[in-house]
Amino acid sequence: MTRPDLARRIAGASAMPMIMGILNVTPDSFSDGGRFDDVSRALDHAREMAADGCDLLDLGGESTRPGATPVSAEEEAARVLPVLRALVAALDVPVSVDTSKASVARAALEAGAAIINDIWGLQGDPDMAAVVAAGNAWVVVMHNRHDIDPACDIVADMRRFFDRTLEIADRAGIARDRIILDPGIGFGKTPTQNLRCIARLDDLSDYGLPILLGVSRKSFIGHVLGRDVGARLCGTLAAGLAGVGRGASILRVHDVAAHVDAVRMTAAIAESAS
Repeated sequence: MTRPDLARRIAGASAMPMIMGILNVTPDSFSDGGRFDDVSRALDHAREMAADGCDLLDLGGESTRPGATPVSAEEEAARVLPVLRALVAALDVPVSVDTSKASVARAALEAGAAIINDIWGLQGDPDMAAVVAAGNAWVVVMHNRHDIDPACDIVADMRRFFDRTLEIADRAGIARDRIILDPGIGFGKTPTQNLRCIARLDDLSDYGLPILLGVSRKSFIGHVLGRDVGARLCGTLAAGLAGVGRGASILRVHDVAAHVDAVRMTAAIAESAS
């Protein structure tokens, strides 16, 4: 899928949400750490997700779970770049690279990544916005907080964060139509605040930007349902579809086949009403 084709697909994703398959090449991610941390296994899993119907792949080389050990930019790049090159050569699926480091983002764009997924929404590394602009890349800007404040009005906080991010993007010259918002489910939020972000996702509609929702297997689902991480698919599907009903156009998931079926069924029901 070329970049112009990707632009058209993202623009039309409100009718049929896109599925972004998660590919972690880390030893310590909360759900799949250590499973795909060499090129061969990562490529095999990516091929499986592509066959299951994912529209995008999100490649990450540093765990962002609470308590994870940070890694250097050199280590992150060493994990990500060989897999990224293999993906670009073997598959016709656009690849997003999940990184908050500008140097890793730069190398990833040079190696063929189409999207940078920044968990600090251009507000972490001061060079990130310039890198994204220079690469004419899409960027997922995620809401995040350094601490959890149960008293915080999380929706208002999210809007303040995105207003600041969009100012940074505009000054750097990032095209508005290359920006995707992510409410950052599981990042700096209580379980109740995570639920509220999904319930109030349509409060972001006035930005006029695509919304990515990443709820797959996360701890707030376990908090509600009392399920371990390996038993959260039903909760994940419910949360994701609730988000789609409130404006999400991209779902970032581990279980691609189940989500492809779910969004197709939801779209078929909606189409039958017209």
